[in-house]
Amino acid sequence: MGDRAVIDRFERFSFLISEASRSWHKITSDEMSKYGLKGPHSVYLLTMHRFPEGVTAPQLCEVCGKDKSDVSRMMAIMEEKGLVKKEGVYQNLYRGTFKLTAAGIDAAERVRERANRAVELAGDEVSEENRAIFYETFEIIVNNLRDISKNGLPD
Repeated sequence: MGDRAVIDRFERFSFLISEASRSWHKITSDEMSKYGLKGPHSVYLLTMHRFPEGVTAPQLCEVCGKDKSDVSRMMAIMEEKGLVKKEGVYQNLYRGTFKLTAAGIDAAERVRERANRAVELAGDEVSEENRAIFYETFEIIVNNLRDISKNGLPD
């Protein structure tokens, strides 16, 4: 296969991933609007739901792939809405731990239910075997791209 075909396939793949992300945020935004929030906030809710003992701002940066300013802004908004509470050193955003409140847990569970239903419907025609292969392959590609973007293209 020529270089152009590989590039075309990857450009199409990149577009599809971007479209999937936009669609997912649109689906979750219906639930998030009940809390005066938008779809992108759901990423934080779902991530924090996986860490019931709490999560630090640097952990959120890493797991969500966001920078410090985005995490800081999102946590402040969700704390104001009563979905998140901060424990520990309050003067320093990066030393304390963020936890979901009871309302935050409820919101995360509602978003998770909605997202699960959407994923079920979207993948209805894909076999479990193909799904497993896709996610495994996709994770390898993303990890490799993350390393390349962090360390630069090898010569």
